[in-house]
Amino acid sequence: MGFLDADLLYPSLKDQKNAHKKKRLLQGPKSCFMDVRCQSCSKVTVVFSHASTVVMCSACSAVLAQPAGGKARLTAGSSFRVKSDI
Repeated sequence: MGFLDADLLYPSLKDQKNAHKKKRLLQGPKSCFMDVRCQSCSKVTVVFSHASTVVMCSACSAVLAQPAGGKARLTAGSSFRVKSDI
């Protein structure tokens, strides 16, 4: 074909997920809130995906997430789920 092989009117979902938040067809943030379960006491805590401080468990004081530049890094072994929009 030509130099413009991409369809600009109907971009793929994969391209939209990787695009900057302002460059998507529907603008929106990539951040979210997550329910993180502590691996030692099984208590669920709400954590922001781009947390800039260390998040500790309120029951056992174990570290759940640490800041890592942009996104927060969860500790190994802890399970999470992304909270849906209300």
